[in-house]
Formats: sequence, structure tokens, C-alpha cells
Amino acid sequence: MDDFNDINIVDTKEETDKKCPQCGGVMDFNPSTGNLKCPYCDYEETIKVQQDAPKKAEELDFYSAEHTANRDWGMETKTVLCKACGAESIYDALQTSAVCPFCGSNQVMDANEENTIAPGGVVPFQISDKEASELFHKWIHKRWFCPKLAKDSAKPKRFKGIYLPYWTFDADTYSSYNGEYGIDHTRKDKDGNTRIETTWHRTSGTHSEFINDELVLASKNHDMSILHKLEPFNTEDNKGYKPEYIAGFVAERYSLGLKDAWKKAMSSIKETLRGNISHEIEMEHHADRVRNLNLNTDFSNITYKYLLLPIWVSNFKYNDKVYQFMVNGQTGKVAGKTPLSIPKIIITAVAIIAIIVILYYLGVFNN
Repeated sequence: MDDFNDINIVDTKEETDKKCPQCGGVMDFNPSTGNLKCPYCDYEETIKVQQDAPKKAEELDFYSAEHTANRDWGMETKTVLCKACGAESIYDALQTSAVCPFCGSNQVMDANEENTIAPGGVVPFQISDKEASELFHKWIHKRWFCPKLAKDSAKPKRFKGIYLPYWTFDADTYSSYNGEYGIDHTRKDKDGNTRIETTWHRTSGTHSEFINDELVLASKNHDMSILHKLEPFNTEDNKGYKPEYIAGFVAERYSLGLKDAWKKAMSSIKETLRGNISHEIEMEHHADRVRNLNLNTDFSNITYKYLLLPIWVSNFKYNDKVYQFMVNGQTGKVAGKTPLSIPKIIITAVAIIAIIVILYYLGVFNN
């Protein structure tokens, strides 16, 4: 337990303490242009990438990865030394970038851990905080069951831009399967009532499919139910990692290790394959349904990438309760939690019941 109380001294990277040549302000990454921008005088300059540096995150062989275990950094702390003003700040060990609270300088840190895999790429922010706020307001005004007062008063606090750690996996899959497919038939009994009968047939076969960029969140610190709704990301649109891309944002290190992430990916991939194979069986046999489908799947040529993906996080308060929401920093997709209007729910339920009753009696009268 003593290890969790140790404070690691971590230095910051010089690349992200970039000073504006016009006014001396610290420059941040600008989602609108993909450049570094001074927030004080609006001066911009491009991020320089060396010719021999990878343009995108490289696919790495899964079985050759040296460091694959989980790293529970969340209980540790580290002291960060600011190159600009010399101040020391204490951060959670999972943070790999922040802003110095004393001088505003960007602080992107080296991992400073032997058993850490470095990010291979980053999907830069393309949505600004202003755009994220506009998208949120459009989104919440479409929530039918959200109280009108909440919609009118929802003023999200200042957005916080976060780069979250994700693993992606590529793999060739080969599945053998067996199961049953059903073909529906409409039958009439002696009273003239119709019913559906299904004839079941056995089937078996094989299915090959390439899986590209199966996504697994490598953080345990955020609301998974919201984050899943922000997907998909265009992970192919990534850039080879440079600290300049995360300048001015918070970035988080992975806490879910590569091996455990692959276990999650396999489970998700198998569910995808199950759906695809079921659809394939239905198309091949002109079937209406599939049941008792058993799969045996082999994976080969497994590769992975470690990416940082952009999320805007904020919240609003209504009736003394805080509601969090997020905006996909690449696509602008919004997800979150909102209060519910009980009167609206009751009115809607009553209306649905009334419609069902009316349709039922209309059907009886027509007979």
C-alpha cells in the first residue's frame, strides 16, 4: 500500500509550452484549424511533423506487446514541475496533460513509468467548446420527456475537453457454426382465426470476417452508458501522436490493460459475428428467424492501437440535481442524462392506451 502514497516527480514536455511569438501567451491546440493558437491575440501556427515520423498510429502485433497488464494508477499522485514558472502541481497519476494553475502553461507529461505503453495516435478535437454548447442546446430541446423549465434553464458549465484512452483491435476471424432457422407460415383454424406457425430446419456452416478497429475504452473513471452513445468514432482519421495535439486539454492514461481489453473486445466481436451470421442464414434460406446458434470462433493476425479520443464533458443543474452530458469532440454527437417530466410521461401513456382501446373497438365493430 505504501506505493500508492508515493509522489512521483514528473517533468513536462517543452513542445507544449509553446509561447506566442507576438504576445508571449501560451498556445493551445485549435480544433477548428488543427493548428496551435494563441488564446490572447489569435496568432496561429501549424504543428510541424517530421518527415520520418508516422502519419498515423501504427498497427502493432498483439502477441509482441511487452506491457499488457492493468495499471491502477488512479490511487497514486504525482508532482508536475512547470517549465514556464517552476511551480509544482499535484495531479492524479492517470492524468498525462493539464494546464498549470499558476501561469496557464500547458503541461504534457512523460508517462514516467517503465510498464506503460505510449499512445500511438490521437484523434484531434474537431468540435470547439462553442460548437459543443450549441449542439447540446439543440439536443436537449429534442428530449420530449425533459421538462420545459429544464430545457430553458439548462446552461452547461464551462466545457472540459478530455482525451480518453482507447484500445482498438484488428483481427481475422474464422467461425464454424450450427443452429436452426425458421420459416413462418400463416394458418387458419376452423373458426377462421389466423395464426403463425414456424417450421424449423437445422443448418451449419463457416463464416470468415475481418474485424477492423474494435473499440474498447481503457478508462474506468467515466459514465460508460453515456460514452457508448457517443460512438462511433472515425478511428482511421487519427494522427501519429504528438503532444502538441493535446495542448490545452486534459488527457488520461489507460487503466485497463491490453490483455483485459482484448477479452472485452473478443466478447463484443463474438456478439457482432452472431448477428452477422444470423442475418447471413436468413438471407441464404429466406428464413424469418434463427435460434440456438452456436459459434466456435478462431482469431488470427491480431493487432492493436492505443489511441486518445476527444470528448467534451459538462453538466447542468436542475432542481438541485446535477446532470452530466458529453459531446463527441470529433463528430459532435451528444449524449447525456436529463430530468424527466412525470406529467408528460403520464399524458403520453394515457394517450397510447386510449389509441389502443379505440383501435380495438374499431376492429370489433368492423367484424
